[in-house]
Amino acid sequence: MLRLLDSLSLPGDAAKANEDSFAHGADAALVMDGATMLGDPLMPGSSDAAWIATFGARRLMAHLQDQEPKKALRAAMADAQKSFNALRLRKMEAQWQIPCASVMLVAETQARLPLRAEPGKGEVAVAGSAPTSSLRASRAGARVASESRRGLEFMWLGDCGAILSQGGAVSVIGETIAKRAEESARAREVAQAKNVSSAAPGVRAQFMEHLRAVRARVNSGDTWLFSPDKRAAAHAQRRIVKAAAGSLLLLASDGFLALAADYGAYDAGGLIAAAKTKGLAALGAELRAIENDDAAGDRFARFKKSDDATALLLEIS
Repeated sequence: MLRLLDSLSLPGDAAKANEDSFAHGADAALVMDGATMLGDPLMPGSSDAAWIATFGARRLMAHLQDQEPKKALRAAMADAQKSFNALRLRKMEAQWQIPCASVMLVAETQARLPLRAEPGKGEVAVAGSAPTSSLRASRAGARVASESRRGLEFMWLGDCGAILSQGGAVSVIGETIAKRAEESARAREVAQAKNVSSAAPGVRAQFMEHLRAVRARVNSGDTWLFSPDKRAAAHAQRRIVKAAAGSLLLLASDGFLALAADYGAYDAGGLIAAAKTKGLAALGAELRAIENDDAAGDRFARFKKSDDATALLLEIS
């Protein structure tokens, strides 16, 4: 069972929509990070990125009630594809316009590895909403009594990540560190070519051609994200990890993991330990203090001063 200890979701800019989302239930949790729009919205509302992150979190948790993660991921993207085609304000003219999001999903595998089962129930909670439907009362026999086959199944697309701490060992799941390093290098290179500070106010427009070129590669080659394109589900990365009761798990968007991946304030083990001892709100304050002290991005190259930052701290029980 996944027990929520703490949660945090901070907008990168208080004047704009938070384009991250999260959801958690008794045996599944996720974080989604919508990719900031690079043009006018295609969907009703102010932000296509906020739409895909919120819609995706809701539909994923709904499908996880009775499907394994890979099938749930595909079904949620099929739902997004149907909604996008029905509700969009106009046709998509370029691939960089597609609403897309990174996602890190974790689900306990025991419900899909039945030995002997006991009834179990849970509630699904989605950020910004009341609890939704009952979780897993009928999910293939509910909970399994065998500890020997317990495990966590992780699936991800993009640069959200997870840190698992158990028995003194720390595991990092996902590609956040590598992807953040690549983005920082790109930001520094483009900023130097234009002789500007990468995160300075008003300079983002100068990077738009580069940002759109990078976004246009989404859902091709090895760059796939959660989007209104169910083909992307087949490209999700997957890892299964054995987990002991009492283990700690941190799920986070790259904006929060910048504390370790970008700014070096913590290593992975230090970050999850600080999440438990200090709390996520305190870490959020530290994150914003670092970014405010380097507001133009001269020390830590990035395409905007602050990104949306979301994290869930969970305990395996």
